[in-house]
Amino acid sequence: MTQIPSLMLNNGTSIPQLGFGVFQIEPQDTRQAVLTALETGYRHLDTAQMYGNEKEVGQGVRDSGVPRAEVFVTSKLNNGFHAPDAAFAAFDRSLEDLGFDYLDLFLIHWPLPGVGDFTETWHALEEIHRSGRAKAIGVSNFQPHHLERLAQTSSTVPAVNQIEVHPYLAQDDVRAYGAQHGIATEAWSPIAQGKVLGDPVITAIAERLGRTPAQVTLRWHIQRGDIVFPKSVTPARVEENFRIFDFELTPDDMAQITALDRGERTGPDPDTFNWVPS
Repeated sequence: MTQIPSLMLNNGTSIPQLGFGVFQIEPQDTRQAVLTALETGYRHLDTAQMYGNEKEVGQGVRDSGVPRAEVFVTSKLNNGFHAPDAAFAAFDRSLEDLGFDYLDLFLIHWPLPGVGDFTETWHALEEIHRSGRAKAIGVSNFQPHHLERLAQTSSTVPAVNQIEVHPYLAQDDVRAYGAQHGIATEAWSPIAQGKVLGDPVITAIAERLGRTPAQVTLRWHIQRGDIVFPKSVTPARVEENFRIFDFELTPDDMAQITALDRGERTGPDPDTFNWVPS
C-alpha cells in the first residue's frame, strides 16, 4: 500500500498530507464514500458540522474495520455557534454524531468579521484542547490579520489554517504567514472545483508525464507542502487522486503552475463572508 507522507503540526500531532474530503457529499452517500477512501488507503478524513454528514463519516470509519487510532479526523465549528457556550455544546454534538471519544483536529470554520469576536471562540477551542477531546485545534479561512488578532489574545498558535488554495488562487501571502508562525496550510477546493483541469499548462504537463490533470494539480500541492483532501464519490477517481506519490514535478513544472495564479476564488471572501441567522 502507498505510504502517505505525514507532516508534524506545531503541537507534535502528526497529520497525513493527503486526506479525503466529504464536502458536498450527501449523507446517504457518505458512509460508502468513506469506506471506499479507507479501502483505497486514505487515513485522513475532513468533515464539518456544516456538511451535515458527521454521523455517516463515523459510521464509515467503524464499518471499515480500520482502528479509530489510525484515522485522522477533522471537523469544524458551524457558523451559528461562535459563542463559547454554544461552541462547547456544538463540539459535544460532533463527538456524539461521529460516535468518537475525541477528534484529531477541530477548527473554527470561518472568522465571520461581522458576527462577534472570534478570539472568544478560540478560547473555547483552547479549553476543548486542554480537555484532551481535540488533539489539535486550528482555524479555517483566516487571513493574516485574523491570525494576528488571535496572537494578540492567546499564546496558542493554530495548528493549521484551512484555506482555499489552487493554481488560480495560490494564496502565497497567507501560506507564507503560516510558515513563518508554524501554522500548516490545508488547501480546500484544491482543483478549483475542476476549473483548472482544462488549463493548457496543466494538461501539457499531465500529457508529458502520462498523468491526469487532477494528479498533476494535487502533486503541485504536495510539493508545495500543503495538506490536501480532494473529494469524490466515484471510486476510480478516489483511487486516481491517491496515486500521486510515485512521480514528481520538476522545478519548472512547479513554477509554471504557480504562475497561473490570478486571485480567482471559487468560494466566499473571508473578509466579507458573514453568517446570518435564518
